[in-house]
Amino acid sequence: MESTSCSAFKLPLSDLRHSDRRCRLFPQRKQIVSVSCHGSVGGLHRGGAVRKRGSTLETRCSVGVSTYGESFVESASHGTEEKIGVLLLNLGGPETLNDVQPFLFNLFADPDIIRLPRLFGFLQWPLAKLISVLRAPKSKEGYAAIGGGSPLRKITDEQADALKLALEVKNMPVNVYVGMRYWYPFTEEAIQQIKRDNITRLVVLPLYPQFSISTTGSSIRVLQNSFREDAFLSRLPVAIIKSWYQREGYIRSMADLIAKELERFAKPEEVMVFFSAHGVPVSYVEDAGDPYKDQMEDCIYLIMQELKARGINNDHTLAYQSRVGPVQWLKPYTDEVLVDLGQKGVKSLLAVPVSFVSEHIETLEEIDMEYKHLALESGIENWGRVPALNCTSSFITDLAEAVIEALPSAKAMTNSEGTSGENLDNDPLKYLVKMFFGSVLAFILLLSPKMVHAFRNHPF
Repeated sequence: MESTSCSAFKLPLSDLRHSDRRCRLFPQRKQIVSVSCHGSVGGLHRGGAVRKRGSTLETRCSVGVSTYGESFVESASHGTEEKIGVLLLNLGGPETLNDVQPFLFNLFADPDIIRLPRLFGFLQWPLAKLISVLRAPKSKEGYAAIGGGSPLRKITDEQADALKLALEVKNMPVNVYVGMRYWYPFTEEAIQQIKRDNITRLVVLPLYPQFSISTTGSSIRVLQNSFREDAFLSRLPVAIIKSWYQREGYIRSMADLIAKELERFAKPEEVMVFFSAHGVPVSYVEDAGDPYKDQMEDCIYLIMQELKARGINNDHTLAYQSRVGPVQWLKPYTDEVLVDLGQKGVKSLLAVPVSFVSEHIETLEEIDMEYKHLALESGIENWGRVPALNCTSSFITDLAEAVIEALPSAKAMTNSEGTSGENLDNDPLKYLVKMFFGSVLAFILLLSPKMVHAFRNHPF
């Protein structure tokens, strides 16, 4: 098993961090009530966007960069010292077993994760509480199996350090911040530190190659809300790199890792390359217009084209893992495909966690343990798994280039941007009627045996 610690771009921590971070936030919260943080994490990034048509690589430096178009105004920062910040966004994860249930609560309390109709919006928190309590025991077993907690924060901090160094090598001194969506250090905490550090231009870099409403979209919503409510932040020039799966450096880094792992097999040419991506509900794609599925398929195409250019012509397939609850998720499902491949006589398989750039429970436990066991049980004899990118030097260099390319497009947000779902029903009687009937229906649905079983048996 590959180490989950990043080894590239190592420097003494005293050279990379201004000071230790001390933060006090409420794990289960409607909002951050108090924040106390000191210091910031430095990091480096580099990148270049690519798009493949046929076998030709086409560079596009601005792909995936969002500057909000007309909703931005020019920032008047003349006469002030330039201080560039880079904000890395990630999911977060429980660091101890005691953190698991509150982490799950934060996750399912996010309306971008469980998208309730407006009629049932007031049930978001009770539902999150119910699901987190039901799922905590199973999830704790998963985290216990990988050492008692998620390594995601440690790896993300190391990626931030590496990114800072890579940018400094390119003569761009920056402060790099880490903001997690559902656990410490929260995104709101990082935003406040950016404000205290008087950053004059900011590049936001979600550590999700492909855009989804449930990942990058959710974190961007937090940023929009925080920036809209603050006079200083609303004038801060910001560039958001919304997706970067097309970048040449990312594609080549993934191809490098796949090629290296294929060589570990006795007959590399016979190995099935099995891409496993995190799933999303079908409704996100079909009803909400989430581009995740299209971007994922495009990403797989680009990686395979890069491999073919190197003379690697293995068969490949894509499946989706980590589905939760009774709703339909993107298909095909990873567990079902593994069984099917075994029945069809596939003997050698290389699993590639394509939507993850850091090791965490879905690679270390779900893929390495659950899916490996299922594959071997289904008739697959030779199993391998490509490690997450973590701090692979070519990957970090590409992220640094992405930051450099995005920076000139940074513009300030205005306070005029609205968010969906903020208008409440002003009629108290109508609200009480909705609340009563919604509560009755929700009670029936949530306590049905099918619903309880669905949420209890799929660890996050």
